[in-house]
Amino acid sequence: MIGKVCPRGQDVAGLIRYLYGPGRREEHTDPHIIAGYRNPADLEPPLRASGSRDFRRLTGLLRLPHDALGKWGYAKPVWHCSMRAAPEDRMLSDAEWARIAGDVMDRTGLCPRGDQDDAVRWIAIRHGPDHIHLVAMLARQDRTRPRVHNERYRVRDACLAAEERYGLRSTAPADRTAARRPSRAETGKAARHGRGEPPRLTLRRHVSTAAASAASTTEFFARLDQAGVLVRLRYSTRTPGQVTGYAVALPGDTTKAGEPVWYGGGKLAADLTWPKLCQRWTRPARPDSPLSAAEADAMWEYAARTAADATARIRYCTATGNPAAAADAASAASDALHVAAAALGSRALRQAADAYDRAARQPWGRVPAPTPAGNQLRHAARIISAYAYLTGDRALTPVVLLVRLAALAEAVAELRESQQRAAQAAAALRAARHLRTASRPAPPARPPGRPATATTSPPPKPARPRPATAAGLAQLSFPVPPGTRPPVPGRPGPGEPPPARRPPPPRARGPTR
Repeated sequence: MIGKVCPRGQDVAGLIRYLYGPGRREEHTDPHIIAGYRNPADLEPPLRASGSRDFRRLTGLLRLPHDALGKWGYAKPVWHCSMRAAPEDRMLSDAEWARIAGDVMDRTGLCPRGDQDDAVRWIAIRHGPDHIHLVAMLARQDRTRPRVHNERYRVRDACLAAEERYGLRSTAPADRTAARRPSRAETGKAARHGRGEPPRLTLRRHVSTAAASAASTTEFFARLDQAGVLVRLRYSTRTPGQVTGYAVALPGDTTKAGEPVWYGGGKLAADLTWPKLCQRWTRPARPDSPLSAAEADAMWEYAARTAADATARIRYCTATGNPAAAADAASAASDALHVAAAALGSRALRQAADAYDRAARQPWGRVPAPTPAGNQLRHAARIISAYAYLTGDRALTPVVLLVRLAALAEAVAELRESQQRAAQAAAALRAARHLRTASRPAPPARPPGRPATATTSPPPKPARPRPATAAGLAQLSFPVPPGTRPPVPGRPGPGEPPPARRPPPPRARGPTR
């Protein structure tokens, strides 16, 4: 089950009219209130003679505490949350959805159980078989403002509790490592302007690559300028000339007034804020002279060997039950992936770096203490970046490095699984899959007119598939009743008939001698 807290608004009447309306694509069916701060039957808006709904009484009841606060109320008091079950889940009844909605309001502290007479006024509307919408006014009935803090994580806790209570599809718990996703408006704007992705994702990749390649603030901004990114600096009011923050924008991405759309580092990812970036730039700078062919080969060998050492270190820390000691190496692997993707110009590497991005982060955007394994990975990343910057050569295909980086990503996935961070483990597995694809040589072209022979052996099948999604990894962490075994992908569960055996495919016939 997924719960999404939407941005706050001002017009509660307009929101309710939309939730009771047909929807943008006629997807709203049978809208009705299933729960609220009082009996849902008393809150249901009545029907007019024309067949339309009269929302005046409902909106007046919801707005009353906010109107009583006057100027002390929130400027945007409308709190909106949508909750959706997975498509394969069973259809929940109105009573079950009402219990889930009440649990959300209790966990967020907006309307705790037993405090309904003094808490905020809220309703839950169901207009579809698999989801509901919660609407609340951020004004308590005792004429105080509610304390809204980390409500997104409390909604996530309520979703996990509902999954366990009603046997729904398991999803990964929130681990505070996900980067901020583009909004629907950003995605729609990118599609209208013909962009392959929203500017937020492009800027995050540019900033991550520049931070991994730079050894100082000056070099960081030079890298962004080289990538064609607009940069705006914020200076200290106490110490003139001291940079205290930055924002980036893409050329051509403007507002209606023609101004660039700026994104601060913290709006891109928690580890890209200015104070946390400054903690990274304490390593030696890159070399100042181009490399010979032998030195280039030695560089790739050094990077591959460093990745192998980091992999062994992470697996050792995982096996010994000391995952904190591997946090820096897991974080530095992101630098190596971003720099290798930029140096080689590989799309598969770029996808791997983007997929691995979440697996590298610590909760709350913390920066782990430096370790020798992490320092060596960052040093190798800077050497690769220096080579690409000085020579501009992208013809090399360091297959050994890609294989070692794939093994490194798989080791980080095992580390995150041991820490019960299913979403990060799934991100590392996706990165490893992209790296394996990039390191696999292209199949030789078959001469025209020559058919495939029957002696061609099929590729070996994996012995046991590993779950590559957060939901699959989270399912392995849930306890199972005694005497039962957790389900394995591809195998029937208890009481299920075995899958029908498929006939073998016909063998290709080759020319006879």
